[in-house]
Amino acid sequence: MYIVIAGGGMVGGGLVRMLLDNKHDVVLIEQNKETCDKLYAETGVVAINASATSIEALNEAGISKADVLVAATGHDADNLACAILAKSFEVPQIIVRMRDPAYKHAYIVAGVHSIVRMTDLMVGQIMMDIENPQVRRITSIGGGKADIFLVIVPEHAKIAGKSIQDIVGSHHFPSQCVFIAVYNKKTEEFSIPRGKQVINEGDELFLISTVDNIKKAVDLLIAKNKS
Repeated sequence: MYIVIAGGGMVGGGLVRMLLDNKHDVVLIEQNKETCDKLYAETGVVAINASATSIEALNEAGISKADVLVAATGHDADNLACAILAKSFEVPQIIVRMRDPAYKHAYIVAGVHSIVRMTDLMVGQIMMDIENPQVRRITSIGGGKADIFLVIVPEHAKIAGKSIQDIVGSHHFPSQCVFIAVYNKKTEEFSIPRGKQVINEGDELFLISTVDNIKKAVDLLIAKNKS
């Protein structure tokens, strides 16, 4: 994917490293020249020393062809302005880092697809939002040690037609990830799953897991049959 990241601090810089390691095309926009130069020297990322609220900087970053824009500067006002500009370029997926909850409604109105609160600031969580938009974290449990996730089974999924016991029995499915509910959109039925229940395309799966384990589970749950 082609990803533009605004802000090269702890979160943005961490994302740059992980995304490049995962072979994505990444462009960084960072206003602080020292930070910009450091990330370029360390990773070789295409780094633009400018404000992400500048249309010129976004155009230089290739925003019109971006699959994802991550606004991760340290200021909500800048992230909001960047998100609005990205929306005007019809970027398919816009993710923002939010410091002040007072900005939440403004981010929603701006058309942001995913809002990451300061209390949720984990690079792994944002990576999951980028690479697996079919997955949504619903809430944290156990003092933040685990989360409840929603995973939507895509069309032509390999697991469609298989039972839960077959899915969890796969050596690719992490043992620390548990099915807690299934919602069938076609029948509008919500059920507490049992081992013999069959999973269908479009089903909404609710699971308890850590972020690391849900990534492993998602690789199996959304894998598609080759055409």
